Amino acid sequence: MAGTCITGTTKVLAVIGDPVKHSLSPLMHNAALAALGLDYVYLAFPIRGENLGTALAGFAAIDLVGFNITIPHKQAIMPLLQDITPLAQAVGAVNTVWRTDRGWAGTNTDVLGFLAPLRRLDRPWADLPAVVLGNGGAARAVVAGLLELGCPRIQVVGRDGQRLRQFQASWPGEFRGDRLHTHPWDDLPHLLPTAGLLVNTTPLGMAPQVDRTPLGPGDLDRLPPTALVYDLIYTPNPTQLLALAQERGLGAIDGLEMLVQQGAEALRLWTQAEVPVEIMGQTLRNHLGLA
Repeated sequence: MAGTCITGTTKVLAVIGDPVKHSLSPLMHNAALAALGLDYVYLAFPIRGENLGTALAGFAAIDLVGFNITIPHKQAIMPLLQDITPLAQAVGAVNTVWRTDRGWAGTNTDVLGFLAPLRRLDRPWADLPAVVLGNGGAARAVVAGLLELGCPRIQVVGRDGQRLRQFQASWPGEFRGDRLHTHPWDDLPHLLPTAGLLVNTTPLGMAPQVDRTPLGPGDLDRLPPTALVYDLIYTPNPTQLLALAQERGLGAIDGLEMLVQQGAEALRLWTQAEVPVEIMGQTLRNHLGLA
């Protein structure tokens, strides 16, 4: 079957990041491509920030079809692109790039992926404040999703005051001071007791920091008993944060479905095919021993 053997006609897709060796994207994308019988291969390339421009030139030279972007390049890639969709402009981060006649174009499929598991839950989102840990590119997609979901108040927490101010100022005026607020990490004890949803967008808990967690047991004890804890990290599964949440009877959502759904949307964009989402998800569950 096409897609299982690399030949001289095989088209290339990729994911870039720093680090990227932990990425499960090649597993799920190559499984989907094989199932579709498409002559593509999906690879992972570790790219340092100072080499982004060189990498894009090299990708163009080898006629690479498209690529995903992971930490820490989702914002840094934007000035290097010729076209950016309105959604990605609003989010301020790009995670999916493809070739056009004008050059490289980018969008953001993380918002769709983030919302997928939440939309299936019967929760009064319009009554549930959210706390978001971190203020990087992933946090921007999360905030855009929470605004779309209807959360009445979104509290973004970070450790760098200047970056927090920049984060707040970068959103449209109708959100600032109304639904969207930024806070230093020290404010968490006052924010957690009212949070209906807690989202971790930081890399704490991801390899090589698998034994770390952004919040400890005492922090999680401050959450309401009906709160949901959503960790965007998908490996290890569960993270220390989600294990602590489960021990306390809190709802827990890992980043696996977000990874699958954002990847499926990217693959649709690159191939214009009907993507086998279940195969992508099952491939990752098998790999992680979750089947």
